[in-house]
Amino acid sequence: MSLEQGNIVEGVVTGITSFGAFVELPGGRTGLVHISEVAEVYVKDINDFLKVNDKVKVKIISVDPKGKIGLSLKQANPSTNNRAPRKARFEPSFEDKLAKFMKESDERLSDLKRQTESKRGGRGGFRY
Repeated sequence: MSLEQGNIVEGVVTGITSFGAFVELPGGRTGLVHISEVAEVYVKDINDFLKVNDKVKVKIISVDPKGKIGLSLKQANPSTNNRAPRKARFEPSFEDKLAKFMKESDERLSDLKRQTESKRGGRGGFRY
């Protein structure tokens, strides 16, 4: 299959950077999926969506004269990339985070009170 603009091909993710992911295409050529072309939702970290050796379907969106190939995941799979990233699906809810924070805060406060009371003599301590 030739690598022409508009074709949808399958490739393997070979590298991930802060600005995109490199995908090896059929024939041994490599293209780049820019971070803006990974998903329909905002992508802060590509590692939330892709990892090395993932097989992906990509659409070739550009081939420049120097041989650089621009790819898009979201244009090749418009319905599957609307979901939340892998990590976000397992994050605790706001209420869970708040409850954890309150518990840790109460524990820190009680530790602090115990430390200050022992330095001042505390309750019922022996006094002269």
